Parts: sequence; structure tokens; C-alpha cells
Amino acid sequence: MLNISRNVSIPDNEIEISAIRAQGAGGQNVNKVSSAVHLRFDINASSLPEYYKQRLGKLRDRRINKDLVIIIKAQRYRSQEKNRTEALERLASLIRSVSTTQKPRKATKPTAGSRKKRLDSKTRHGKKKELRRKINGDT
Repeated sequence: MLNISRNVSIPDNEIEISAIRAQGAGGQNVNKVSSAVHLRFDINASSLPEYYKQRLGKLRDRRINKDLVIIIKAQRYRSQEKNRTEALERLASLIRSVSTTQKPRKATKPTAGSRKKRLDSKTRHGKKKELRRKINGDT
């Protein structure tokens, strides 16, 4: 059972985990031992609330394919159990990320002090440039 929040959890039978060989350098061990973990989670067939399913469907993430299946590959650790734990944690954090809604931004106006400061800096910059000009009469 993977707990997402107090109210939402995913049963183990909805998460498909398979062991695969890890990629990259690693010597003899990497060629013999299947320590990497491939996790598959079908969003549509899951027991997640509809709200989560819709938000996950709209999410633009390379780990979610067009059939709405989340695929996570974990191969950071040499231990298969650590990779399994990491894959489950990454799945949980992905699902948690859609549960929070961002607070809408309130449009604000610049303060009078910041406007004055901006105009003063523009004036100073203009005066500095004016000093660099050639003076009429001098050739």
C-alpha cells in the first residue's frame, strides 16, 4: 500500500514493478544482476479519485505516455530494494504534485517609492551619458 495523503492510497496490485539490468558502467556486477527497477502505473485503471486522474492526464511529463501510464525507471543504487523504494517515492511525489493547487497571483502596482527610484536612476544615467558628448565649438 503506497500512501499519497491521509485520504488517498494506492494498493500494491495496481503498481507493476519489474527488475531489469541497469545501464552504464559498473563492471561485472552490472552485467549479472538485475538491480534496476521499472515501475508502471496505469492512471485510468487505478483507484485514484477522478480529480487526481484528470490532473495527471493534463500534466506534461515525459514519464506519462499517451495511454496515461506512468513509467518510472530507478537505477541509482546498487541494491534492487533501494531502487524499488526510490521508484515508489518518485511515483508518490508525482501524484502529490497534482494534488496541490497554486494560489492565483494578485496583480499589484509598483509603489510610489519604487517609481521615484526608477525615474531617479534613469535621470542619473542620462546625465552620465550627457557628460560623454562632444561640446559644441571644440573640434
